[in-house]
Amino acid sequence: MRLLRLWPENSHFPFMKWRRVTFPLSAIMSLVILGLFFLHGLNFGIDFRGGTLLELQAKSGTADAAQVREQSNALGFGEVEVQEFGGQGSLSLRFPIQEGGEAAQSAVVQKARDTFGQAYDFRRVETVGPRVSGELVQAGTLGVVLSLVAVLCYLWFRFERNLATGALIGTLHDVLLTVGFFVVTQLEFNMTSIAAILTIVGYSLNETVVVFDRTRELLRRYKNMPDEELLDLSINTTMSRTAITAMTTFLALLALVLFGGEAIEGFAIVMLVGIVICTYSAIFVSSPSLIYLGLRQSETQRAAAAKTVAAKP
Repeated sequence: MRLLRLWPENSHFPFMKWRRVTFPLSAIMSLVILGLFFLHGLNFGIDFRGGTLLELQAKSGTADAAQVREQSNALGFGEVEVQEFGGQGSLSLRFPIQEGGEAAQSAVVQKARDTFGQAYDFRRVETVGPRVSGELVQAGTLGVVLSLVAVLCYLWFRFERNLATGALIGTLHDVLLTVGFFVVTQLEFNMTSIAAILTIVGYSLNETVVVFDRTRELLRRYKNMPDEELLDLSINTTMSRTAITAMTTFLALLALVLFGGEAIEGFAIVMLVGIVICTYSAIFVSSPSLIYLGLRQSETQRAAAAKTVAAKP
């Protein structure tokens, strides 16, 4: 039985030649994302903003978002965000935080039930106070920062300085572009999004480590090969594995997006985009960065140190 190959065996595709396109492209995308982040910011969910979130399902099968928005704003709890989501007849209502603690938030839910209870089923009711939302923001930010610090420590001990720096550049690039996806699409950013970003950090690290392991192996085998050719060889020899891993993960996540339901749809969509970003980054960002960082510098320094030690009496 012939084995399935998503990438031709013994390929010689010149990946490094594309760095003159991919590097400026990634830099431009990063700058645009940073600009949009400061201009528009993220669409924080109730986990981070606090307030009351209601998800309604029309009993008749058809929801009138404009009418619900008008009735919600007339309740006197401030401006209410009303959005359609999922299938036909589904609405989400987000009420801002009310002064008065838990009793005030409960009053919001009760008033909404009295107003919409006859025409809509309440599928989800969630309330988060300002103190809890602030703690979640701190915990989520701390989690992402600590994960990046842990990645940096791991890379520093696993690889030489230049390889570790290249892997870190790729990981930061992946995190930035994933956050940019939230900024551009205004997809709700909540604790599930933090989990998706942390998962993408791990996947990005895995993709990069596979390529860099082969790069380090080839450095010892071909000491006189030009850097561009050596990096092309390391990517081509691992491309079959990279393609299979990315494709199988992509198909699994696609199934979750299509059939997994609304509860994990947001997580699956972010991960789906993250897989594409991580695969692109491992090939066209992390590896080409080694050319500018000095791929053989660590090997040259090690050889010079060995000669110095041998020369000592």
